[in-house]
Amino acid sequence: MSVFLWVLQAVLAAVFGLAGVMHAALPKEKLRPMLPWVDDFTPTQVRLIGVVELLGALGLFLPAATGIAPILTPLAAVGLAITMLGAAVTHLFRKEPPAVAVNAVLLALAAVIAWGRFGPYAF
Repeated sequence: MSVFLWVLQAVLAAVFGLAGVMHAALPKEKLRPMLPWVDDFTPTQVRLIGVVELLGALGLFLPAATGIAPILTPLAAVGLAITMLGAAVTHLFRKEPPAVAVNAVLLALAAVIAWGRFGPYAF
């Protein structure tokens, strides 16, 4: 199970890392064709969402890999799960079911990491 959690952490770190860089680095105008939800947020809010995703991605992997404050790994997973809950609510209001499904899957995967790393497979 520990190997499964490591693989899951790496995959989620990659997903959130790429999304975070995209949301934080690209201007809102370039994101709009791919991500219509950005119309509901200011450019600063979109960048902050990207920073949260990027920090969460780093938190999923670096503390556990380095052994420095490994408690941050399950905390990052909880933070990303909460972020996905907010994203799902946004997509529900926008009537975007496929995006809600993606958010639900990412939320569930982050919750599995949090459960495993807080519980039976803690560092």
